[in-house]
Amino acid sequence: MFKHILVPTDGSPLSRKATRAAAKLAKSMSAKLTSIHVSAPYRIVAYDFYVPPALLKPIDYDVAIAKSAARFLGQAETICRNAGVAWEGVHTIGDDPSRAILAAARRKRCDLILMASHGWRASTAVILGSEANKLLTRSKIPVLIYR
Repeated sequence: MFKHILVPTDGSPLSRKATRAAAKLAKSMSAKLTSIHVSAPYRIVAYDFYVPPALLKPIDYDVAIAKSAARFLGQAETICRNAGVAWEGVHTIGDDPSRAILAAARRKRCDLILMASHGWRASTAVILGSEANKLLTRSKIPVLIYR
């Protein structure tokens, strides 16, 4: 039924469980799996004329997020390799993870997005925002929420 599944990962145990579930589903359908990690862009946090002394330089920030992305995507690659599923990893930078995920899904021609949800209660989700909810409301591609 599905030929190409996109799975966002944030490195959390729940996103690894979702990746395992997606790999199992992909294996059963002979589908390919793409994992995506979205990093926040570099921002300078300054207060009036005070800049914190421990502020990362842009190059150091780039190195740090690249290492994190490599670690998270490496976990997904191992899961897929062990399941015998074709895999590709994508690291992107964006202010809005749900939009970056949707853009990658379109670009990679994915026909399913399988995403973990931490299951925040309604009041917490309103404050924090729910990337899963944003995907559900914005996506024209089917979205499967894993909990």
